[in-house]
Amino acid sequence: MKLPPAMLKRWPRRLSPRSLRSQLLIRSLFILGILLLLIGSFQYVIMQQSLYRSKAETMDAQLRSLPKDLTAKPGSAGRYDGDNGKGAKDRISGKPPDGEALPPERGGGRLLVIPDMSLASVDASGSYTELLETAALPSPELDVKQLADIRAEVDGPGGRVRYLVAEDTEGTEQLLVFRNGGGPGGGSELLQMGTPTSSLRSVLMQQLLIFGGLSALALVGGLMLYVSVLRRTLVPLSNMVQTVERTDAGNLTERFPATQGQEEIDLLANSFNGMLERLQASFAAEVEAKEQMRRFIADASHELRTPLTSIHGFLEVLLRGAAERKEQLYPALSSMQGESRRMKKLVEDLLLLAKLDRAPELQLKPTSLAGMLLDMEPQLKVLAAARSLELNLPEEDPVSALLDADKIKQVLLNLYHNAVQHTDAETGRISVKLSREQGMAVLEVADNGSGIDPVHLPHLFERFYRSDSSRTRKYGGAGLGLAISKSITEAHGGGIEAASSPGAGSTFTVRLPIHDRSE
Repeated sequence: MKLPPAMLKRWPRRLSPRSLRSQLLIRSLFILGILLLLIGSFQYVIMQQSLYRSKAETMDAQLRSLPKDLTAKPGSAGRYDGDNGKGAKDRISGKPPDGEALPPERGGGRLLVIPDMSLASVDASGSYTELLETAALPSPELDVKQLADIRAEVDGPGGRVRYLVAEDTEGTEQLLVFRNGGGPGGGSELLQMGTPTSSLRSVLMQQLLIFGGLSALALVGGLMLYVSVLRRTLVPLSNMVQTVERTDAGNLTERFPATQGQEEIDLLANSFNGMLERLQASFAAEVEAKEQMRRFIADASHELRTPLTSIHGFLEVLLRGAAERKEQLYPALSSMQGESRRMKKLVEDLLLLAKLDRAPELQLKPTSLAGMLLDMEPQLKVLAAARSLELNLPEEDPVSALLDADKIKQVLLNLYHNAVQHTDAETGRISVKLSREQGMAVLEVADNGSGIDPVHLPHLFERFYRSDSSRTRKYGGAGLGLAISKSITEAHGGGIEAASSPGAGSTFTVRLPIHDRSE
């Protein structure tokens, strides 16, 4: 079966050690293996202690079943009648002294000697005496300090059975238990019983092998199950990869599902969606900026071409002989001067906009807006001509702002000049109002002119935008006044907005941060 090229392209990445699937699988199995190893180690230690303690308790019970005069020496009161000097070895080995049978109460048939065991008596000096003639194992001999500790525990109050693990002279590891011999001398004799640990270790190893086999099966089963579970778990991430591959500069509208049931993937999807939205907005802004630049260049070229064409035409007329006739010379020069003045104003406005866009240089000083308006009142009345001017200033509230007075005057004159242009020369009314609102100084310029169509309101502050080109041409405007006013206001940390409707006049509102004189 031949796999599709797309699958062949993705398959090596899935099996690669650097892939997320492989790393998660390897690390998870590694952690599982470490946990199983730790569990096996703890199980081995706990089972070893349990087996050793259980065996020690059994041996302790056997020690307690031995006769108390087991360690009595020949001729002592502790031996039974008919002993004739035979030692305790005959009684333990099951041999009757001088051919006599052991009575049941002395161990004849009652004392059971388990094969592969060692039994010894230890006196106060630490000397060992083997008590089993047929013992297959020698008793391990402990040092004096260990024996002293054991005597202290054996002679002390009852408690848990004390056991030790030690090697005998033949290298066989034995499990040892102890009890007081109870013979003459106030219990100075110590009985030590031992048994090889090989059988116990064989049980431990058998359990360990069973656990190891089960752990290996668990790892193999976990590997098979985890691969399927991991593949399903990473499906949302694979979907995100496919979505990213489909996304490019021409397709920024696609979004990732933000509710896939995995918190981390959902957070990543939200982050990607936010990034795509920012990219989309950035590309849209770039497209709009390019379009504005195209319109700006076209409008600037058009605005500059008009006066240049006019000047060029007058120059041609003068060169053809009009310069010799005063009645044609002076009107031509006057028209050329007006066109050059208009062109100079346009170039100055463009330079000002370029400076405001780059890094506005403002001479900011605490300035009383009411005082500035009072100073401008005579100039405003001259510009209004026969129109009515209403100046509304707060009487008791000294509205002050940190601003460049010359630049703000330019903004006010631009707005006022627009109001003059768009109102009737006889019945026009213009209002300039200053107030305070929510920590901002509010300057309003309103008129009762023809108003502005709502279609034009969003574009009023764009460069070279004219809602009525014919009327603007009449007054020599290039559509830069409102754009300059907006740039100056924003450079002061404020804003400007317009409200208007056809036939109801227009209101331009400038907001500037208030300067507190107490600071």
